Amino acid sequence: MADPERIEADLAVVGAGAAGLYAAYTGARRGARVALVSGTPLARTASYWAQGGLAAALSVDDSPDLHREDTERAGRGLVRSSAAAVLCREAPRTVGDLERLGVHFDADRRGNLALGLEGGHSRRRVVHAGGSATGRRVVRQLSAVVVETDGIEVIEGARAARLWTREGRCVGVVCEDGRTIHARGVILATGGSAALWRRTTNPPGSLGIGLMLAREAGAALADLELMQFHPTAVIGVEGREGFLVTEAIRGEGATLLDAKGERFVDELAPRDEVARAIWAKMTESGAPSVDLDMRHVDPLAFPNVVGALQEAGLDPTRELVPVAPAAHYGMGGVVADLDGATTVPGLYAVGESACTGLHGANRLASNSLSECFVFGARASLAALSEPREEPGEPPEAPAIAPPSRETRHALWRCAGLVRDAEGLKELAEDPHPLARLIARHALLRTETRGAHMRADYPDTDPALDLHHSVTRGDADEPRFERWT
Repeated sequence: MADPERIEADLAVVGAGAAGLYAAYTGARRGARVALVSGTPLARTASYWAQGGLAAALSVDDSPDLHREDTERAGRGLVRSSAAAVLCREAPRTVGDLERLGVHFDADRRGNLALGLEGGHSRRRVVHAGGSATGRRVVRQLSAVVVETDGIEVIEGARAARLWTREGRCVGVVCEDGRTIHARGVILATGGSAALWRRTTNPPGSLGIGLMLAREAGAALADLELMQFHPTAVIGVEGREGFLVTEAIRGEGATLLDAKGERFVDELAPRDEVARAIWAKMTESGAPSVDLDMRHVDPLAFPNVVGALQEAGLDPTRELVPVAPAAHYGMGGVVADLDGATTVPGLYAVGESACTGLHGANRLASNSLSECFVFGARASLAALSEPREEPGEPPEAPAIAPPSRETRHALWRCAGLVRDAEGLKELAEDPHPLARLIARHALLRTETRGAHMRADYPDTDPALDLHHSVTRGDADEPRFERWT
């Protein structure tokens, strides 16, 4: 007799953000049976809050090669060129597919796509939907498409607690509530780990759970030390602490001012450079923030940012906005190839939970949503080629313990924008397993590179170009591997 708690599928997709939704849809339109696991109601995932757009070479003065060059330049000598080439080549086609699925991107007066300029880009190549509401618009539309697509079973309010493996192969997922999914391939699209840090732009669920599930199943992890700190997160405004003010606003003329009211940085430099400049000014002055002046920016172009700040009692059309860096995006994750395949057969990882080497040491603005769609589709198609294995009995699934308040404070204190060996050694003794592993990866990288700034190693070491910190199997200590 069939187990009523067991779901049979071709694909199990864990996570219903942009990457998970698109992977699920891609599989279903190829005729696959897809089980989509979402810990929150659809359209309420981390991708929902993404203010940035999709980077794609769409203008006549742009090209995939120029996009790739900007990606590699921002990544500070650590970008895997093959991954960047795939993203930049396939991103324009992805934008077209999203339009066919009903996503309405912003257009200019002539009806052409309105392309924005963001930090680190040499051309206008970022498409938005509703100004800075891109994540919300895209995820809402994809959620609606997924619900209406035959072959997709959406399991809301369920959390994956363990990957189901047999003889070294991933054959499914076990949820906290006891439900199990047996599938040919499992795609992790669980997002990142930035909410492990006390100060973050991310929603509370971004705790690296997918990374821990993958490691428990034997998958390799890479570049956990490389956490990007977004330079302009609101600080000191009740109800909006950590609220991200998209750099697209800086692309339209907003400026950063120090305590004297003077500009101190190129606002459209890559994120690591801007974040460090802000940190230096804060350290110099002792102030908890710098000011973002967006008074001359058209408020109708960014209605959700302006509206959110006004609801909190700050009017950015008339007042300066206090901002400071906050943990935002992890370049590291589960080691994955250009089809999302991990080191565990049958297991795939996409989006922020994956590490293909695409982002190097510093993600180029708005490459992340493009990555979700490009690599989400590739992983879905690759996973459908996996053999269907007899799974045996599913394992027990213990509840996943959230990080303590002390762990989150320790990560901010010891592995923040600037870190050193003393603090990292303290963090390496933390009770939380992912916090300990992050510390060990950061201790290994004895240099400053991109998002990783070591006070005790302030220079970049050219010998570490293209070298990624990797923890394989059940090893406790990472090692460098050279990726090209």
